[in-house]
Amino acid sequence: MANPTEPKQALFEQLAIIARALGSGARLELLDFLAQGERSVEDLARVAGLSVANTSKHLQQLKTAGLAQARRDGKHIRYGLADDRVLDAVAALRVLAETRSRAVAELLASYLKRRDDLEPVRADELLERVRDGLATVVDVRPAEEFAQGHVVGALNVPLDQLEAQLSDLPRDREIVAYCRGPWCVLSFEAVARLRAAGFRARRLEDGLPEWRQAGRPVADSG
Repeated sequence: MANPTEPKQALFEQLAIIARALGSGARLELLDFLAQGERSVEDLARVAGLSVANTSKHLQQLKTAGLAQARRDGKHIRYGLADDRVLDAVAALRVLAETRSRAVAELLASYLKRRDDLEPVRADELLERVRDGLATVVDVRPAEEFAQGHVVGALNVPLDQLEAQLSDLPRDREIVAYCRGPWCVLSFEAVARLRAAGFRARRLEDGLPEWRQAGRPVADSG
């Protein structure tokens, strides 16, 4: 006679496969990049600062756990998130870390909040401010990420080009910067630089993946 606890144990073992896949800072960062849009192994290795071989191993583990998927595009394989529920899982981890991890709280306070301690702009508020002509939205991610999807009407000003494009930004409206997500340092740094240059600037509370997941308007450069 089968042990009635065996199916439960088997389910928990399958859950552990997903947990182990999430149990790596490198793999969580790769998921953060994949949340912006599909990317090749070589591109992911470049932006993550990993070797191609190491990146490929991480992607295979994410794929085995059902968190990432791959498709062939000519001679290349392009990876993406399996679906938006992966974003939910990572968001749950982030909230848990923010509320239960002293180390995370200290890191947020010592770096991110030192760069920008003002209340961020909520997505619904941003839509209203843009509609009323009170805000200009700036996407500070790299151009290749912007091209795969961005907030409708946003200007693409990658962080490394911000100083060179300051003269193109309006000074009579608030600038709202966003990037990859709530912990993305690009928007925090952009806001700090904009304020130092005399602009009224805040950051969006979330990033493009959360904006898209909520069904808010997204455009691409295609």
